[in-house]
Order: sequence, then structure tokens, then C-alpha cells
Amino acid sequence: MTCLGDRFFADAGADAVRLLRHLGVTVDFPSGQTCCGQPAFNAGYRDEAARMARHTADVFSDSEYVVLPSGSCAGMMRSHYAELLGDGGAERTAALSAKTFELSEFIVRVLGVEELGAGLAGRRIAYHHACHALREVGIREEPLTLLRHAGAEVFPWEADEECCGFGGLFSVKLPHVSAAMADRKLATLPEVDVVTSTDGGCLLQLSGRASQGGTAVPFRHLATLLWEAVS
Repeated sequence: MTCLGDRFFADAGADAVRLLRHLGVTVDFPSGQTCCGQPAFNAGYRDEAARMARHTADVFSDSEYVVLPSGSCAGMMRSHYAELLGDGGAERTAALSAKTFELSEFIVRVLGVEELGAGLAGRRIAYHHACHALREVGIREEPLTLLRHAGAEVFPWEADEECCGFGGLFSVKLPHVSAAMADRKLATLPEVDVVTSTDGGCLLQLSGRASQGGTAVPFRHLATLLWEAVS
């Protein structure tokens, strides 16, 4: 479970578990897991980030797969742990990277499932490609495939691949730039029933700016919509 998910998208975390169990996956939730270390890493606290990376690698050492409802955390674990832990942790980080997947990526690429149900029939959905999911992990078609096969119409969105402006600490250090990026993106949003993404941080950023601008469209985590597709 991701830090933002734990605090702001608890339902999405539970829905991810329900979805995986529905697909026949045995889900274990190690109680010792903590933050993946990305905030510390982005802030330049490499020693602290490395300590969290080592802990995370230890916690999931016996897991067959590590599945996250977040492309951001998956990107951190797959793209930066090797750099943080160096040659001494090469074997451990390589093993963790190879078995770490974002939720929709795991469902499509590992389980080979593209159809979950028709629970999203008639829903008009805009999908935000979160930066880490798209650019670090390479997730593009997997969530779109699952949404479309569930009956949803994924509307074309001019800015669907543009950064929302969150960027973790970026939104704190440069709030005016961050807000302007989100507002620019939202200005191109088509008329839809819901906006979704793999990452809670992006959804918080966009929904916050949307509410201030008077946009009433709901923002829902991908895990929750995929569970609705089943049920």
C-alpha cells in the first residue's frame, strides 16, 4: 500500500486487494512495510532513502510478486533502488525490480487478463497518464485496455500525458507553478463522468484544483473503477 493511498485512498487499497483475490491471487500484506523512500530521494536525503529501500527489499524478499496501486512507487522501486543501494545490493534490488508491478500492469501482463466485467458500461472516462507510471514504468495501454473492455468510453484528452504539476515536493517548493500546470491541464478536460489515474498524488492535485475552479467531475482511483467493473 502506498503512503498517499493509506491516508487518502484507503478504499482504493481495499479495492485492489478485492480485485486481486477475485482474480485468484493470494494477497499478503506485510505489516512491516513503510514508505518506499521516494519523498526522501526527491528531497536529496539519499541516506534516508537508501535505508527505506533496504527495509522495503527485506520486507518483500519472500514475496512472489509485489503489486502496487501506484505507478509512482513502482517506478521508485524499479528505477532507483539499484542506484541507491549500489553494487552491494545489486542482487537484492534486481530481484525486487523484476517482481514489482503496478496494479493494471500486473493484471494485463502477468495474469493475462484484459476483461474484468461490464460494470463500467456507458461511463465516460478521462484517463490521466501519471508521469512515473508512463515514463518510468512504461504503463500506457494496460489501464485503457481494462477500462474499455469493461464497457467504458475513454474520451480523448488533449493533455492526458501532461504532468499534473504535483511531483511530490515540487508542488510544495513551487506551488504557483504546480497550480498553473494543473489548471492548464484541467482547462482541456472533456465532458466526462469521471477522471481516473494510477496515482493518488495526481488525483489529489487535480481534484483540489478542480474544486477550486468549480469543476464538479469526480476523481476516482483506477483500482476502485476496476473493482466496479467486476461488480
